[in-house]
Amino acid sequence: VWGYKLLILSAAIIWGLKALNDKKDRSASKEIFTAQKYFEKESYEAALTGDGNYMGFTEVYDAYKSTKTGKLAAYYAGISNMKLGKYEEAIDYLKKFDGKDEIFAPMALGAIGDCYMELDDINNAASYYEKAASKSKNDFTGPMFLTKAGMTYEILGDYAKALNCYKTLKADYPMSNEAFEISKNIANMEEKLK
Repeated sequence: VWGYKLLILSAAIIWGLKALNDKKDRSASKEIFTAQKYFEKESYEAALTGDGNYMGFTEVYDAYKSTKTGKLAAYYAGISNMKLGKYEEAIDYLKKFDGKDEIFAPMALGAIGDCYMELDDINNAASYYEKAASKSKNDFTGPMFLTKAGMTYEILGDYAKALNCYKTLKADYPMSNEAFEISKNIANMEEKLK
């Protein structure tokens, strides 16, 4: 009997939390709207901090971090900081984004890689490009991040890893634009490994 009551109580608590979170997410969606408009206009500072009347991405994240929209605000805050050349702040926000989306999730990881490249941390950049590529199962982000990972490994002089990235791209995404041009990279890496 107690197990049954505990199960019902647990289900009621979960349902209640979900309903509360859904309501918070709707509020967050209203709050983020203006910041997204600033982002689209490339007004990244206003997108980040707001305009005095409406919240910016950082404030939306702080107020609604437990919601989907709050997590999306972290992504936008990261990209906005990156566009402003604030790479460490960008990395901090992008790491707070934990989306499962097939486009945003790899894009966030790839943007972290881009920030590390800007900070001359080539090893971390390569690592994040590979993470982005492994999270990508589509013909847009997968080939893009495999190419970036391969090129980054070339900079590091790790031609075997670069070759692996290029061969994976050709095998897994044969119809992508990148695959049509990757054969020369593969030949170049094979030559360097002789």
